Amino acid sequence: MDFDAYARTAVELVNAPLENLADLRALFGARTWLAERATEKDVTIMRRAQKRLREVFELGTAGEDARAVEALNALLVAHPVQPRISGHDSSSWHMHVTGRGASVSAEYIAGAVWGLSVWLCEHGSSRFGVCADERCRNVYLDTSSNACRRFCSERCATRSHVAAHRARKRAAALQAV
Repeated sequence: MDFDAYARTAVELVNAPLENLADLRALFGARTWLAERATEKDVTIMRRAQKRLREVFELGTAGEDARAVEALNALLVAHPVQPRISGHDSSSWHMHVTGRGASVSAEYIAGAVWGLSVWLCEHGSSRFGVCADERCRNVYLDTSSNACRRFCSERCATRSHVAAHRARKRAAALQAV
């Protein structure tokens, strides 16, 4: 079972725009069976989960490990998981974590919460991140070797560093006058 992939679904959910059903279907991407079954009710449920998962990332980033665990435990109660063996042919059996409900949102959220919970147990909530670029605020999982990541992407890091460099140059130019 690829727990990291389940944890990444939590990141995808938190960072996704979820204004309407089309946005939700876009989030599902290649998982066409989820997109085909999605409803407006799933959009509402996913938005609520999105907010609660963002809180977990913010707590982890703030060093509030116990509160992040508490929030994840509440999500595990609200979105119980059910392991299931799945396969596309008789030689590729593998485990999936699914929701106990019949809805698309139950399936997706249960996997995301489970993956994020396993990630916390294996790596700690300090490996949850919120992008340091004020214009972005996407969340990420810090996979760096020394837990020093501050940005969700190289693009945000570069944009932020260039802006800081330009601000220092402007300040220096003003002081020289």
